[in-house]
Amino acid sequence: MRILGIETSCDETGIAIYDSHQGLLGHALHSQVALHADYGGVVPELASRDHVQKTLPLIRQVLDESGLKAADIDGVAYTAGPGLAGALMVGAGIGRSLAYAWNVPAVAVHHMEGHLLAPMLEDKPPAFPFVALLVSGGHTQLVQVDGIGQYLLLGESLDDAAGEAFDKTAKMLGLGYPGGPILAKLAQQGNPERFRFPRPMTDRPGLDFSFSGLKTFALNTMHANKQDEQPLDQQTKADIALAFETAVVETLVIKCKRAFKQTGLSRLVIAGGVSANQHLRSRMDELCKQNNAQVYYPRLEFCTDNGAMIAFAGCQRLLAGERQGLEFSVRARWPMEELAAI
Repeated sequence: MRILGIETSCDETGIAIYDSHQGLLGHALHSQVALHADYGGVVPELASRDHVQKTLPLIRQVLDESGLKAADIDGVAYTAGPGLAGALMVGAGIGRSLAYAWNVPAVAVHHMEGHLLAPMLEDKPPAFPFVALLVSGGHTQLVQVDGIGQYLLLGESLDDAAGEAFDKTAKMLGLGYPGGPILAKLAQQGNPERFRFPRPMTDRPGLDFSFSGLKTFALNTMHANKQDEQPLDQQTKADIALAFETAVVETLVIKCKRAFKQTGLSRLVIAGGVSANQHLRSRMDELCKQNNAQVYYPRLEFCTDNGAMIAFAGCQRLLAGERQGLEFSVRARWPMEELAAI
């Protein structure tokens, strides 16, 4: 089965074609970073309009680069949530309309299920069951995964997601947009001995997260190290960036270690935009080595939003018989536990 995947949940337009026998045939991604940079964050209306302009040209591009025509597509998968409602409507409307025009089935895909299954696109995919750590700009969740659609939420962020905290702290440091990757790069120059930030919610049982307090701690550290209202010097910024990144990473490591103990599982999938962070990958590799466990990541280009993960997830659900009727909707919020098992 050959599936066209469409991802428009936020500020990236992702298109891909996945074949159930041949694997990924082609994919393309358009980022809106330059569009939103002047505003320091995503402007939903601008995001939606850009998806309108970019989605169909990208579909034509991926078809051409894959040597395929519309008649070669057996189904269409589109992200229906969670995400920005307007942006989701663009992909859902185009995806459902194309499926109708091409007389093929369509399926609505959960954005976070796409991320969770992204490592399945690699040569050595994880086997079920496993623990998944989903870390992105909008979500931080620990999930027990027994199969596709068989999800047990173990813990989640009670306020800011990890990626959101990265971006907001970077903004406070004046690092530009998108802040997370810039902060991580600056942290490489930091002195690990200068500052120590708290590891939130690790002094109590449970697997939930909280990162909003780290932003406040970072802001207070910035104010405490300013002299005569002068801007922070670059080394102090780097030291704060490293202390913040280390606190987030260590918190995630501690919670994953608890999840291993709670579930008895020894496989860990880490996905979402923050899974590209090299400090996080290094520490998770150490954790799994110490606990005789295996860890799996998507390739770097599939850590952030992309069409390949949507095409793959949609293919699995279409193969299982799922179909979207002519009426369709999107959900800005959509608990993953509501998904049907296949």
